[in-house]
Amino acid sequence: METQIALICCFPVFFALFSVIYLIGYFLVFRTWNPKHRLDASSCLISLAHGTPAVFLAIFALLAKPSSFASPNSNLQNLVLDFSIAYFAVDLLHLSIFFPGDFLFIAHHLATLFVFVTCRYLALHGAFSILVLLVLAEVTSAFQNFWTLAGLRREEFLMAETVYRTLSPPFFALYSIMRGLFGPLFFLKMSIFYLSGEADDVISRWIFLSWIAVVGGAILVSILWVSNLWMELFREMKKANYTKEK
Repeated sequence: METQIALICCFPVFFALFSVIYLIGYFLVFRTWNPKHRLDASSCLISLAHGTPAVFLAIFALLAKPSSFASPNSNLQNLVLDFSIAYFAVDLLHLSIFFPGDFLFIAHHLATLFVFVTCRYLALHGAFSILVLLVLAEVTSAFQNFWTLAGLRREEFLMAETVYRTLSPPFFALYSIMRGLFGPLFFLKMSIFYLSGEADDVISRWIFLSWIAVVGGAILVSILWVSNLWMELFREMKKANYTKEK
């Protein structure tokens, strides 16, 4: 019981950590950027602080205690969930204050928090599936954030434009593989297991049905997003080739 109580206290610690990183980004790292870009860049900074560490933490937690879709959460798995809950809470606060009209990202963060919080504090089981999905989602985080940061300054600096164009194809490719191939395959396996009823004794049906709905929707939106990026890239390449021919 004492260990469990100690781990519950990790959320406020992680929340404070990401809040401090955000403030350091805004007031120090990106202090010379224009106001809107400072906000976006500070959000990228906390995403960088979360994404790759979350991947390694999740993998370590999964390997430390081999689990299945219906296994009880281990203390280490709960720690990783708290880490991610804190990140999404801070970034949701950022969006709600500065970009209240960004309904898509706000909805994404709320849905993600719902899944993490219900797994961590209500179901107390199923962290295996959530952490595998976390790894598949965040393995592209570093690529995406450096790509985003370069995109914010691409109109001002040639180097930023070069970095943006260089990162685009490999980032889109990796994202497509993770979100368009491995993600759906794991989601299918997860859905089949939960819908079979094998987890009904440990996870309420409404909880895992909501997980299926949220994860399925997130995968669909991700596929649509990266598809639009590919189309935009091909249009830019076609336009560049046409300009060269002239």
